Amino acid sequence: MTTDDPTAPPAPPPAALPGLGEEPLPARRRVTCRMCGRPLRGREARLWGLGDECRAKLAVRGAPKPPPHDVEQDTLPGI
Repeated sequence: MTTDDPTAPPAPPPAALPGLGEEPLPARRRVTCRMCGRPLRGREARLWGLGDECRAKLAVRGAPKPPPHDVEQDTLPGI
């Protein structure tokens, strides 16, 4: 944002602005995958504690779903 007005005071340096330059922000805690130890970057991966590839491996290891089947039953009396 520049102005063409020569009488305007110069902008203060970034360190002089309140709240800036006083303390550096703390670094985010490094979260690693619980299976392979690689650093996690995505929000969902950080919440799960597992990377996308490792979660896919666990999904494959799960038990297969049983095939759908109709249950044979007698009709209710009175209907």
